Parts: sequence; C-alpha cells; structure tokens
Amino acid sequence: MTTRRKVFIGLGLYVLVIVLFAVIFGWTRNDNNEFQPQNEFKLGTLFSLGPVDVNKAHLYVLAAAILMCATMIYVARRMTQRPNRVQTFVEVLFTAMRDNITRGNMSDDMAARWFPFVGALFLFIWFSNLIGYIPLPTNVEHKVDILGVQVPSFALYAATANLSIPLVLALIVFVAYNTVGIREKGFIGYIKSFIPAGVPGPLRPFILALEIASNFMRLISLSVRLFANILAGHLIILFMGGALVIILGIEALGIITFPFAILLFIFEVGLVATLQAFIFATLTAIYLGGAASESH
Repeated sequence: MTTRRKVFIGLGLYVLVIVLFAVIFGWTRNDNNEFQPQNEFKLGTLFSLGPVDVNKAHLYVLAAAILMCATMIYVARRMTQRPNRVQTFVEVLFTAMRDNITRGNMSDDMAARWFPFVGALFLFIWFSNLIGYIPLPTNVEHKVDILGVQVPSFALYAATANLSIPLVLALIVFVAYNTVGIREKGFIGYIKSFIPAGVPGPLRPFILALEIASNFMRLISLSVRLFANILAGHLIILFMGGALVIILGIEALGIITFPFAILLFIFEVGLVATLQAFIFATLTAIYLGGAASESH
C-alpha cells in the first residue's frame, strides 16, 4: 500500500469519526453558563501562609527555581568521565549558553563574569516555560471533592504567562546593563555613547532623545515578547483542547479541534519554550556587551 493511499484512508477514517460524533452528540449549539475559559488565567488564592496569600504564580515561580537548582546540582554531583545521556545533554546546554549566547556577544573577560547571570536567567525562564505545560492542581474556581476535601482541579498555567514575572526579569536586566555601561564609561560617557559617530551637532539632541527612549523600550521588548508568546500558546492549547467547544456549545466540534491541541502542545513544549528562553538570554547578553563596547 502506497503512502498516498494510507494518507487518504487515514483522512477518510478521521472524517467518518467526525460524522459519527456529529450524529451521536449533535451539531446544535448549547448555551454555556457554567464555564468561562478566561478564568483559567486568574491567579486566585491556593492557600494562605499567615498574612501572605499564595497564588498559582507564586507556586510556579517557586517550582521553577527549585527544579532548576535541584537538577543542576544533581547532575553536577554525578559527573563521570563517560557521560550518560542526561550529562551529555546538560554539557551541550552549558556549552551553548557559554559560547553561543554569552561569549558570542561580549569579550571573554566580560563573559567570564556575566555567564552565571545569563545562564541562570536562561535556565530559570526555560524551566518556568516547561513546567507551564505540566497540569497541576491550580484551578481554584472548579474544585474536586476528594474524601470530603475540596481540591483544586488540574490546569495549565505558566509564571511567564503573567506579565509581572517577565517585567521583573526585564527590570533586572535593564539595571544590570546600564550599571555596566556607567561603570565602564562613566555617566556622561555612557550617555554620549548613545549617539552614533558622525551625527551632526544640531541633530544630536534629537538622536539622543530617540536612543534614550529606545533604551527604555527594551523593557517592553523583553517582557512583552516572553509574556505574549507563552500566553498565546496556552490560550491556543486551551481553546483547541475544549474551550472552543464549550464557548460555541457544539460538542461534536471537539473531535476536530482536539488533535490540533495535541500538535500545538508538542510544538510549544518542543520549540517555543526553549526558543523564548534563548531569545531573552541572548538579548540580555547583547545589551550587556553593547553597554561596555566602545562603539555605538
């Protein structure tokens, strides 16, 4: 049997299943008055520790930090001359962070000082993104009764899908590279370095204002890029996985959208989670290197 014929048979069976679901569950619209998908992204309060209310963002940030430190310490303490697959993967990751991200955007001396910062930033964002695709009991709006105890139901959430987390990381990077620039060149020299060489005198104040505004725009660039990509991925998975069926009230639609949810889930975990951590860390290294460089 040829590949083309197998594909057509598979598509035919898929269409047949859709028709069967439409016959069994119907294609009529039902009103949804119980579940609101947008509420999945409300923080809510999981539990309280004295005066502090712990929400799902706190839980995911703490989980990412613990997993990051525990994984790296575990691998570091079990290094062998002939590395296993886990050690090989970590060594490749370490080399990529050190050589491609850090050394590729600043001098070797500066890279030696700032690699721990850039590497830790990459790993924290990476772990935060990855565990965001692990269902955890964080849905406090829809609880499940287990032996008389109301337990939050499972849901997907990511700390980096909350703008406050990427914004704090972006503020740390902003303070770091501006501090480097002022330390290397002095305050006046650092401000002067914003103006490219060869700009005529009358245009310098205008160019300086644009460059300072551009410098502050990096806060938006860093934070919103990370936040928007992770949030969009979770929203699409949520809608394809069942929210669209609930909103439209058409049960048979689920057989069409659910396979796309699985494909999007694999795409997000396999590419987007790592790519967004890489971009954030790379831009951080570029900003640090650019702040210390002589030319604009």
